[in-house]
Amino acid sequence: MPDAIVVGSGPNGLAAAITLARAGRTVHVYEAAATIGGGTRTEKLTLPGYRHDVCSTILPLTLASPFFRTIDLAARGIEIVQPDAPVGHALDDGRAAVVERSIDETAAALGPDGPAWRRLFGPLVAHANDLGGELLRPVLHAPRHPLALARFGVPALLSATALARLAFREEPARALLAGLSAHSMVDLHRPLSASFGLVLGLYAHAVGWPMIRGGSAAVADGLAAELRSLGGTIETGRHIASLAELPPATAIILDTTPRAAVAIAGDRLPVRTRRIYERFRYGSGVFKVDWALDGPIPWRAAALHRAATIHLGGTIGEIAAAERTVARGGHPDRPFVLCVQYSPWDDARAPAGRTTAWAYCHVPAGSTVDMTGRIEDQVERFAPGFRDRILARATHGPAELEANNANYIGGDINAGVEDIRQLVFRPGQFVDPYWTGAPGLYLCSSSTPPGGGVHGMSGYLAARSALRREWRGTR
Repeated sequence: MPDAIVVGSGPNGLAAAITLARAGRTVHVYEAAATIGGGTRTEKLTLPGYRHDVCSTILPLTLASPFFRTIDLAARGIEIVQPDAPVGHALDDGRAAVVERSIDETAAALGPDGPAWRRLFGPLVAHANDLGGELLRPVLHAPRHPLALARFGVPALLSATALARLAFREEPARALLAGLSAHSMVDLHRPLSASFGLVLGLYAHAVGWPMIRGGSAAVADGLAAELRSLGGTIETGRHIASLAELPPATAIILDTTPRAAVAIAGDRLPVRTRRIYERFRYGSGVFKVDWALDGPIPWRAAALHRAATIHLGGTIGEIAAAERTVARGGHPDRPFVLCVQYSPWDDARAPAGRTTAWAYCHVPAGSTVDMTGRIEDQVERFAPGFRDRILARATHGPAELEANNANYIGGDINAGVEDIRQLVFRPGQFVDPYWTGAPGLYLCSSSTPPGGGVHGMSGYLAARSALRREWRGTR
């Protein structure tokens, strides 16, 4: 009989299992799918020889995460690849704004807005290590670095549109911040939407926006190897529908959404917890296209060949309008598109001379609208001739994404909307957001703090909670 059971083998589930095993607990992980990894899976979706990341692919939070810093990534077969620049933003006049690793180089290219960019991000990057421990945990906590957190928190309270217009005078810098903030999948006029742009910009400068050579599945495989080295075990192809299916254990940690936790735990959940979990809100969905290409994307702006992640949306006004349309249940004709290209940095994903790429846009939860044409129109807009490079494509709408990963309800890859209420109180108003209130039962998915991203911190913090509560202070 194991001391602890983890249901779900996404990065958070594996991080929870590793943390428990490091504390001397015996741990068994159950995974419903045939392969481990949750959002960190790599599959052959198009043609022979092409490898595609099913969801997570650019992983800045992996390098920023205090949990992942305890893992010897190279020893576990996780090879980090840094593109020349973290992120580029295409503009209609044939130019591009680029976030470089260097703040000074980024500022120099932004002209009149360069000093403002340096003032906004310079102090954050200078305290990146301190902020990592503050940002990647529940919003409400006793800070160890209150001054650094306050320096971040004041502008983070604003909407992305307000901060961009207060901080910058010209379109390139405003569009850059809007594109970074749009990863939030919320209306960019909403308070706190700027916080996402600040976090992602901070880590673009501090640690880069890396990819994993050969595919992000290597992250899950590396975590599994770490767990097995500690005596932990993993069982795939085992769907858990009820706690009654599990053997006795001192602690059970669910790497699931609150909705699934209600279904699995049933009456074992306290009434208050059950009600809070049932009211938990899920956000917009994603429509994703993967391509097998016969060569690199032919960007009009040469600078875009230097970045792996490309934001396609034009001006801040266009991006904000598109995201507001989605938030109100519509499908923009010109959606904000996040595009990732792997050439020339990772030649393990495609045959020689060829490349893989993918892009997604936000859509209303559960949408059945095929956005392939609108996404490809946006790429073609900034890269004339792109469609001529397509050898094959694979598309995944919200229903397909949820079928591949049950945590992506309605296509929501963040496992819960990250607006102001569910950033501050995630998954609800709990002193300990990981403990369900039932003896020995915990939640560790992206529906808990700090939310979406491959950082493992939700699992790490949930396991720490279980160790304190079930084993009286063991860490």
